[in-house]
Amino acid sequence: MFLNINAGKSNKAPSLMEAKFFRFLKIVGVGFKARAESEGRLLYLKLGYSHLVELAVPPAVRVFCFKNNVVCCTGSHKERVHQFAAAVRSCKPYEVYRHKGIMYIDEVTKKEGKRSKY
Repeated sequence: MFLNINAGKSNKAPSLMEAKFFRFLKIVGVGFKARAESEGRLLYLKLGYSHLVELAVPPAVRVFCFKNNVVCCTGSHKERVHQFAAAVRSCKPYEVYRHKGIMYIDEVTKKEGKRSKY
């Protein structure tokens, strides 16, 4: 059971084996969910609004959802992958004090400290 990676090459969107760049997003919050449909061409986000947020994925990017709260953006163009991941994140940026929103997996968030008198 070996797969031939080069068989059936076409000008379609890159598959997971051809993707070089990855960007993982974590959705944090009660009831916040993500769902990818149409072979990674549409992304539906449930972010606490009264409606679902629907995002059309660009042709050079593929989207996969692991569980309900982890979204993987992949592709062969680094700029387009990161640009789409930023567009997804801008739908509901992470709030430090409420601990809700969309954040990158490797992102470290810090609160602003108290100011001293001196």
